[in-house]
Amino acid sequence: MLLKQLRKIEPVLYPVEKLIHVIRDQKVMFDADLALLYGVETRVLLQAVKRNISRFPDDFMFQLSKAELKNWRSQFVMSNPGAKMGLRRPPYAFTEPGVTMLSSVLNSERAVQMNIGIMRAFIHMRELTATNRDIAQCAWKNWSAAMKGPAPSLRFW
Repeated sequence: MLLKQLRKIEPVLYPVEKLIHVIRDQKVMFDADLALLYGVETRVLLQAVKRNISRFPDDFMFQLSKAELKNWRSQFVMSNPGAKMGLRRPPYAFTEPGVTMLSSVLNSERAVQMNIGIMRAFIHMRELTATNRDIAQCAWKNWSAAMKGPAPSLRFW
């Protein structure tokens, strides 16, 4: 029922940026989220991927390890810690190139339109990251000058 309702929603109404996660230092989207956006069931999306597996090398798609899944689940407040969150297996994570490739294997107009929106979200996040990095570097340079010494080292993504 929910899937049928979601298929009717216009793509621009989705907060796509909120569906992008950082796993293994890569921005990714999960298979179930992409399936909802593309208006298909998760199993249908994964069947299309498996039929075209040569188009999805490891840097396009990977399955979360059990440890990564446990860590990801721990980020959510749950009333029942034994709950599986509806997952029978760890989800697949698609990187930006993997998401781009998905629209070619799903081969529907909705997939193409959603893919355009998703690519814009990835670009927007990249721009935000670059802006934040520039601001942080400027702040640390100013701090160094004010304190007359080097700023503590930071990792910038």
